[in-house]
Amino acid sequence: MPKNDIEIIYQDCDLLVINKPAAVSVTADRSGEPDLLPMLNKQLRTGNLRLIHRLDKFTSGVMLLAKNRETQSRFCSLFEKQLIKKTYLALVTGPVHDKAGTIDTPLSHSRKTPQLMRIDRKRGKPAVTHWQLLADFSLVALLVVKPITGRTHQIRVHLKSIDLPLAIDPLYGPTRPIMLSDFKADFRLKKGKTEIPLIDRLTLHAYQIEIPPDLDKLTTFIARLDKKFAATIKALTKHNPKGPDAFLNPDHPPAILNAQPL
Repeated sequence: MPKNDIEIIYQDCDLLVINKPAAVSVTADRSGEPDLLPMLNKQLRTGNLRLIHRLDKFTSGVMLLAKNRETQSRFCSLFEKQLIKKTYLALVTGPVHDKAGTIDTPLSHSRKTPQLMRIDRKRGKPAVTHWQLLADFSLVALLVVKPITGRTHQIRVHLKSIDLPLAIDPLYGPTRPIMLSDFKADFRLKKGKTEIPLIDRLTLHAYQIEIPPDLDKLTTFIARLDKKFAATIKALTKHNPKGPDAFLNPDHPPAILNAQPL
């Protein structure tokens, strides 16, 4: 695959499944950089791709796209009926006091800053997010997050509302990159060298998506973590006080790093 091509996870005559890179916008924005559909249309030499759902610009991971109007309509309906299951991986700041939970709080656009979302129990639209602790690395934790609804910035705002903001989130949480020196006790930087962050972008990845089994297609699609996200999890696993025991289930580290179902 050419260096700048977007990874294709699966495709047939109707459906395209991709691993969207972080920093690629799903729709045109003010940056002037190419957005997703023109990039894919050029890569695949087509002009028929249609959006089914969206990911935030700086969220990486699995996305479904339609190759015709009928497929777009069918899958949009499945999303509206909450028949498609989405699973995200999120690195958050702690401490995490529970092993799992459900956040059921309505969301609405901020009146002062319309591009931001906020908790709004009186006038907001219903929003539900399930989360589960995968690993507690002390400074940060790894969660698996399953949004039932699909509101804008839902995971980001919901996690912040329970004091578990994403470890890096320029809109709703900390902005400082995750550095190896933050948690490796014997870290030493060579003279004249500048430390490179392990990861410096939004710490949210759309890992897995499941579609109903009666569509005569594969039912589970998984987007492999990019190099920085995977390297961060490896480093946190190795250098946290508990080592690999930071994971509640020892099967999860190899599963995540090898893009296996959760």
